[in-house]
Order: sequence, then C-alpha cells, then structure tokens
Amino acid sequence: MASELSGPFVTTLDEATAKSGFVSLFNGEDLSGWDGDEGLWSVEDGAIVGQFGEGEKLPYNKFLIWRGGEPKNFELHMTFWQDGNNSGIQYRSRELPEVGPFSMGGYQCDVHPNPPYNCQLYEERGRGIVAYRGQDVLLAENGDKFLIADRGKVKEVRNNEWHKFSVVANGNHLIQKLDDVVACEIYDHNPEKRSLKGLIGIQLHGGPPMIVKTKDIWLKVLPDGGILSPEETPLPIAATKMG
Repeated sequence: MASELSGPFVTTLDEATAKSGFVSLFNGEDLSGWDGDEGLWSVEDGAIVGQFGEGEKLPYNKFLIWRGGEPKNFELHMTFWQDGNNSGIQYRSRELPEVGPFSMGGYQCDVHPNPPYNCQLYEERGRGIVAYRGQDVLLAENGDKFLIADRGKVKEVRNNEWHKFSVVANGNHLIQKLDDVVACEIYDHNPEKRSLKGLIGIQLHGGPPMIVKTKDIWLKVLPDGGILSPEETPLPIAATKMG
C-alpha cells in the first residue's frame, strides 16, 4: 500500500506547524525523532518494527514515543502491519513514569485482530473502551456515555496485511478511520477526562509474543480551537445511554 501523501521529514512540532500541509514523522531509515526501549524497536525495510518473541515478557504496555512535541489539533495517518496480540496509535497522551519507562496513558486508536476492536477508540489507563468500530459516541460533561449512531456490522480486516489507520483530532471532536472509512466518531465533553493535546506513540502490548510494523507516518497540524459545546452537539432523539 503506497502512500498518496508527500511532504518534508520533520522531528519537531514547530517544524510541522510551519508547514501548510502534511509532513513525515518517519524518515524510513532510522528512529530519528522517536524514543523507546532499544531492545524492542528497530527499522527494517523502510518500516518501524516493534517486536518481542517467545520467552520474552513485557511487564506492561510499552510505547515508541515521538519526541517532537505535543500536537493539539491534527490529522494523522499511519500504515500498519501487525501479528500477535494488538497494537495502536497513542495520541494526545501523556507519559506515566510511575508505571515504568515508555508507559503512556490517553486516547488510542486500536490496531486489533478482533473486528469491533480494530480502529476503536480506547483510552489507555483511563476510561477504557470509548467507542467500538462502527459506533459514534458522545461523552457528556458528567461522565455519562451515549451511543448517538450505529454504523452497522463491521467487516474483518486482516492486520497481517498493510492497512491505513487515521486520526482527525479537532478540539473535542475525534474521528478515526480505517482505510479511509470512518470507524468511529466521538464528542468528548468531559472537561476532567478529555485531552486536548499530548504525545503520539506506537504500542507494543504486554502478553503473548507479537510484532508490529508501521510506515508512511504523516501529520498535518490543524488550527487551534474547535471545541464544541454540548449545545452545539445535542443528543439525537434515538441516542441511548451506555453502561
């Protein structure tokens, strides 16, 4: 799957913000701009590779972290190949040194073999599953969660093939896409739980041996702002409260 995007390689948010279009966060050769456990991450055949094998064990989920800054509003595209367990794109996230080196918490676009989980919004070390693939969800100011649209049954996508995962984060409005098709859409009105800026990372999940590969990492910085009020996103009549 070849990328249709183009732009300069950058290692900082300032450089990305200075450009009007997309920039690349990966140069295809090494991990410049990224930081992670050196025993877990490498570059092979133009892709970032994270892996651990039989007899190895991660004590917790570990991430390769982009050190260029903490984007607020943006459009992000990454192409993934994954086998064993699951991975994901961490965004608008924070490091959790109290858990251990290269631990993160925050929004995650899941890369998962289970179809409803694949490209779901999961909040790592937070609210857990926010929206399955195929769901549009509103998170209310008081913490209640509502299903505001159901996109229907989702199809299996084999993650041991290359697929494009995308995130559009604009204010408190989040959209995640799988192969350019909207997977879930979220309005996060909870001021105590939501995140409006933060780090980007790639997950290696603790548990069984796994491998994840990613390439074609493109970021476009969007203008600040975009926070929608609850009055601007009223609940549809057919909305249902979720547990």
